[in-house]
Amino acid sequence: MSLLELTARNVKRNFRLYSIYLFSMITGVIIQFTFSSLMYNEDIIDALQNRANFQTGVGIASLVVFLFIIFFILYANSFFMKQRKKEFGMYLLYGLNERQITRMVFYETLIMSAISLFTGILIGGLLSKLFGMLLMNLMHYDQVISLSFPIPSIAATIGVFILLAMIISVQSHIMLNRVQLTELFHAKQKMDKPVRISSVWAMIAVLLLGMAFALISSGKGSVFWQDYATVTMIAVTIGIIGGTFLFFRQFAGWLLQAVSRRRKYYEGNTMLWTSSLRFQIRGNTLNLTFISLFSAAIMLLLSFMTINYKVQFEAVGRNLPNDIAFESLASETNSQIDSLIRSSGHEVRYHLTQEAIMADPVSDMGPAFENPEYYTPYLLLVSEQTYNGLMKERDPKQILDLQGEEAVTLAQGSDFPQSYAANRRPEFTVKTDAETTFRIIEKKDYAYLGWSSDPVRSMVIKPAVLVISDETYRSLREHADKKSFQIYGIANAGRAEELSKQVHAIVTETPGAYYSSFADVYSKQIEGSSLMLFSSGFLALIAIFALASVIYFKQLREATDERLQYTILRKMGVDDRQMKSVIRKQLLFVFLPPLALGILHSWFIIKYYILDSVQDFPGLTAAVWGIMGMYFLVYLLFYVSSTNVYYKIVSETP
Repeated sequence: MSLLELTARNVKRNFRLYSIYLFSMITGVIIQFTFSSLMYNEDIIDALQNRANFQTGVGIASLVVFLFIIFFILYANSFFMKQRKKEFGMYLLYGLNERQITRMVFYETLIMSAISLFTGILIGGLLSKLFGMLLMNLMHYDQVISLSFPIPSIAATIGVFILLAMIISVQSHIMLNRVQLTELFHAKQKMDKPVRISSVWAMIAVLLLGMAFALISSGKGSVFWQDYATVTMIAVTIGIIGGTFLFFRQFAGWLLQAVSRRRKYYEGNTMLWTSSLRFQIRGNTLNLTFISLFSAAIMLLLSFMTINYKVQFEAVGRNLPNDIAFESLASETNSQIDSLIRSSGHEVRYHLTQEAIMADPVSDMGPAFENPEYYTPYLLLVSEQTYNGLMKERDPKQILDLQGEEAVTLAQGSDFPQSYAANRRPEFTVKTDAETTFRIIEKKDYAYLGWSSDPVRSMVIKPAVLVISDETYRSLREHADKKSFQIYGIANAGRAEELSKQVHAIVTETPGAYYSSFADVYSKQIEGSSLMLFSSGFLALIAIFALASVIYFKQLREATDERLQYTILRKMGVDDRQMKSVIRKQLLFVFLPPLALGILHSWFIIKYYILDSVQDFPGLTAAVWGIMGMYFLVYLLFYVSSTNVYYKIVSETP
């Protein structure tokens, strides 16, 4: 019998095992081809305003996807090879050498790779249309996506899986060479020993996790993060990783031990499911720790990218609140720009000419404007009347009422906006022709003039603006340098890239002239945040599938190893209903703690370091809980599926 014939017989005889491995490979091809094809889809490329950035982003994400696929396929192959160790031992006993077995495995890999490539590319091509439509929907673009099978994507996917087939063959060869013949026959007969449980280490696990959660919940404004950031970060890392490991290594064992000491331990089926778990702690600790931390990372990634995406739509408007704004130039130039805007096809909703006084700060800029390096070194003093005139068009809720030397700093992007009590208002001194000291009544997270922008470089620097009372403005105006600004509100400002380029070219003929346009940033930010959310969602999908595989393969191996024990239980009179109950409770103890810890880890970080920084953006907390709820449902499906598979395996005759 030739090696090819032997390979064919193996596939027929172990179809279920091969089908699991084949499914893993097909999934890898689908993921790789679906994602890479987006980079070459002409419909998507035509709809984008920033094609180079998109292709760079997809290229980087494709590399991450490839690394995930390698990990996933190699893990599946490792499980596949371990399940077949006894089979390989028989081949060695019958006279085949290790080189022949390696060739046989290589043939199997080539056959399954060919099937996977054909099936995966076909399904991936269909899914690429769906995912392309999803990406366009995220970007709010009305673009029809056609079904396509780009040749570069097909070539790249084939190349990836030829390389992967070679890596798998090397992995299989190494695994075969590292074991002795006796090990191959007794590979499934090794039994884990119960871990020695210490109540002290169990308490340390709880203390480490408690320390990590306490430091995280103290907030980034606390003394721990302000003065001892490095030490605190190390402590949190040790607390989360070390605490999670010891939780599964010691606390879980201590909990099982406590259950075993109860008076009712021998009643019902408690003894049946707890005794098995106590022997599995050693082998499951790393897996459960990995699942818990990996789950936290998935939820943290998805939550962060979702928040970033939802915030961007409003954040761009906050950073650049004026559709088009520029420093007033010569009257002829202003008229030329006005004609250009009005003939562009974008309806002009309003046009205001507004004046501001130029001043130099005498006081430190830091308390009034967080991160002063992002602001102009000079100040613009805007009268209450001028400011309110623009707010009537833009946002009436922001209208101010100031008296005397009162002032409001417009520190858009501030993490800690603040209104000051009458007896605690800080003083801020500026200089025009003479020095004037203002009392700041509010540091406002808002912008009057947004970041100066550039169609290529996006945001450059933002003006430092102080809103002062009308009476003070009039007293300073006569002997101060002044600037005026042309501010336009136009319809469909997000699609005014071409208009912005034309206006920018005219304005920048005057060196140093201020220019700001919503369109310069909108498409870049929205396309970028949409791509990041899409990529993170795709990576999360792969990660969840890889995690499901880790759980599934682990349970499949344990169920196969315990089949004899369950056969004995059945002979002792344990019926199917009781066996299902034992399996459900046993697997619940394996599934629930990693999920609970993963949600806790991710929620604490998201709550205190992301959500608290964007409190004025509505609906974000609900979005985070929605993501965690979806993850819980997916995890619940894993649990139900695993219990069913576990029961089917242990019900088979060994």
